[in-house]
Amino acid sequence: MLHQTIKEQIKDAMRAKDQVRLDTLRGLDALFLNELIAEKEKSEFLPDDKALLIIKKNVKQHKDSITQFEAGHRPDLADKEKAELVILQSFLPKGLSHDDIREAVKDKIANLKSVNQFDAKAGPPMSVQVGKMTGIMMKELGGNADGSEVKAIVAEMLKKEME
Repeated sequence: MLHQTIKEQIKDAMRAKDQVRLDTLRGLDALFLNELIAEKEKSEFLPDDKALLIIKKNVKQHKDSITQFEAGHRPDLADKEKAELVILQSFLPKGLSHDDIREAVKDKIANLKSVNQFDAKAGPPMSVQVGKMTGIMMKELGGNADGSEVKAIVAEMLKKEME
């Protein structure tokens, strides 16, 4: 179980005196415990599916923080967030590559065209189509891809379709 693994790695980080890793893992453990309390779970450890959702949410928060710190000219804080982000991402399953996402979007557009459910030129405005197609792709990819990356690829592919 992921929660149990993180608890064990907290001990390892303490022994290694790796403060950044220790702080990051303790923060995750606290989030897991908060979820256990909120859900009134009877077990000692959070199930892996819920743990992964929390880690993904935390990764997104760290990415947003890095952007904000860099915009605010605070490279010291951005570097700390980047170090924590690497640790958090080590617990996530490997996501789909850019090319895999592009291929999936291309296949989905071709599939929708073949059953006459998609016409980029005659349909609703571009932004509506991008939103709908991004939602469809995120469901199809099962959360194994970053939403912003999927949206960018969908927008690019739909723009080509409109030409």
